[in-house]
Amino acid sequence: MHFHHKAPPHQRASLSLPRFSTSASSSSSSSSSSSSSSRGFVGWYMRMLETNPLVTKSVTSSLVFAAADFTSQIITLPSFPASYDLIRTSRMAIYGLLILGPVQHKWFNFLSKIIPKTDVLSTLTKILLGQAIFGPIINTVFFSYNGVLQGEGVPEIIARLKRDLLPTLLGGAMFWPVCDFVTFRFVPVQLQPLLNSACAYVWTIYLAYMANQPSVNNA
Repeated sequence: MHFHHKAPPHQRASLSLPRFSTSASSSSSSSSSSSSSSRGFVGWYMRMLETNPLVTKSVTSSLVFAAADFTSQIITLPSFPASYDLIRTSRMAIYGLLILGPVQHKWFNFLSKIIPKTDVLSTLTKILLGQAIFGPIINTVFFSYNGVLQGEGVPEIIARLKRDLLPTLLGGAMFWPVCDFVTFRFVPVQLQPLLNSACAYVWTIYLAYMANQPSVNNA
């Protein structure tokens, strides 16, 4: 004759634990999956930076310049959208794509190689190099590029540089050091152009306005 004994309460409780564990595991997995999907764009962007860094940074720069010029026109043009200048926005987008994006990519990589540390002194050195070397060169290229595409000759471009370059550099000296400090001190080198482009959106609204002032002869 066989007797069936009912399991003591503590054994029944322990038998139910795996079921609880499975449920917790499923919940954790679902939470992890949801967190992963919320980082979908960032994850995709990081993968693009790893596989095609130059193209990704150049396209990012192009989109930032186009958006900044569009915003600049909304703010400064009296009869927007009737007076919206698509050619001007295209000009800015091409500059970001073909000039600034690639140059930024090389510049940030160069700085990270010659000054790999991220301590305060190294960060300040990078900022100083940016203000003393990168800023004057890239702004000279920017004003010259826009002058040429607006049909200005060499004398007009030189006159524009004399009028606009120094005020732009002084404005940049007040704006960029804070952005650069955060960028160089806390952000990985592969993401530095992205943060720089976010700061550049604000700065380029002003820069687009300056670049599209009348030529010196017409001012």
